[in-house]
Amino acid sequence: MGYALDLLTKDYGIQKPLTNDLYNPILLGVAGFASIAFSNYIMRRPLMSGIQRHVAVGTAGVFFGCWVNKKRDEHYAERDAVLRHYVELHPEDFPDPDKKKFGEILMRWHPIR
Repeated sequence: MGYALDLLTKDYGIQKPLTNDLYNPILLGVAGFASIAFSNYIMRRPLMSGIQRHVAVGTAGVFFGCWVNKKRDEHYAERDAVLRHYVELHPEDFPDPDKKKFGEILMRWHPIR
């Protein structure tokens, strides 16, 4: 059980990439801005007319992207908690692996010439 629980609880010092937190807000903000520009194009209006709508929908997209990030983090935290709990309740399903040398893992190789 020791190694399985260590895999789920140990902090490996890996930093989360900056793009993880910025991808959804930027993508959805640009999508909101572009959707208003596209609707103006379809209605044969100047692309940047009604700039307040561009700003409002773009800002709403950024906030929606932040909410999506929060929900994603909550989902992964809950999933990890469930996995840790399962490993704690069922240690017999997670025996410590046998230590083998690398040569014992590889199969014999006979070249065919």
